[in-house]
Amino acid sequence: MSAVKIRVKELFGTLGLLPTVDAIYGNAHQLAQLPDATRQYLYNHWITHVPSNRARLAYLRAVLGVPIGEHSFVHMGCFFAGTEISIGHHTVIGRQCTLSGAGATLTIGNNVSITARAYVFTASHDVNSPDFASTHSDVTIDDHAWIGAGAMIMPGVHVGRGAVLGAMATATKDLPEFSIWAGVPARQIGTRSRDLAYTLRYEPYLA
Repeated sequence: MSAVKIRVKELFGTLGLLPTVDAIYGNAHQLAQLPDATRQYLYNHWITHVPSNRARLAYLRAVLGVPIGEHSFVHMGCFFAGTEISIGHHTVIGRQCTLSGAGATLTIGNNVSITARAYVFTASHDVNSPDFASTHSDVTIDDHAWIGAGAMIMPGVHVGRGAVLGAMATATKDLPEFSIWAGVPARQIGTRSRDLAYTLRYEPYLA
């Protein structure tokens, strides 16, 4: 804090106005966040339950500004926290997944399969911070990666091309390409074929 700001704060304190100024600033900060919060609320509690992938993608792209490639599918019930998220082509996001792009970026590649109820986070807290300070780290999921049902990817993790994170597993560190991981915390249990040529095209009706 600059010397001028400190002096101004001391002056407000002397006049007994500091609580009022703090309240006004706090309310103004909250009001500034209201438009984005409203747009996300409408998606997470209303639009996500509309049984039309086209409608959901249209809202995510046009209103929340999330870049999503062609022929990708975002299932009903998904929760988007923040909008620093990008999704590639031919990628499928399963039912009731949580994608966090708050304070850091979440980048999901092409032909990625993220199965139902998976959690991907870019934000957490410093466990040793006296004031429970927030921490933010980018997450990247490369092409042809497969994330199992109920799996969790923690902030800062890079999932390499073709890597697999098993159901209910928790990734706390990078997953090299074409590796297979399982468990909590996840550990490598095998390798995957490098000869991956599939293109996901999941487009069911009323889903």
